[in-house]
Amino acid sequence: MAAKKERIISAAVNEPPAQLWSNCLRVGDVAYVSGMTSRGPDRESVLGDNEYEQAKVVFQKIKDMVEAAGGVMDDVVKMTIFVTRIGHNTEVWRARKEFFTGDFPACTLVEVRSLAKPEILLEIEAIAHIGCSANKD
Repeated sequence: MAAKKERIISAAVNEPPAQLWSNCLRVGDVAYVSGMTSRGPDRESVLGDNEYEQAKVVFQKIKDMVEAAGGVMDDVVKMTIFVTRIGHNTEVWRARKEFFTGDFPACTLVEVRSLAKPEILLEIEAIAHIGCSANKD
């Protein structure tokens, strides 16, 4: 029997307007987290003035979505990180170390010309295999 697709909602992460995208979908034990940015609760402001601050906001959103799907951050197995200034990638890595332990997820880093707003410096999407980690926060 095929696994069912379930939309995951976290009270801590703003949902996009209807019929644009889902923040997170879970299919079986796999959770797919859409690209997260550091947009504030009003969807207009951007939280954080640099890559480190914005990455911390984004990793917290991913954590909230993965936990809403029933997992922990160490269940994240793949991330794609889009940055506008690749030379600042070490600031993203610094923030990442605050959210992951053990084996870090497989990761792709891509420099892009721009994101949704000029002040948004990075966007991160993630895939988690719920329950694969021995670590249960």
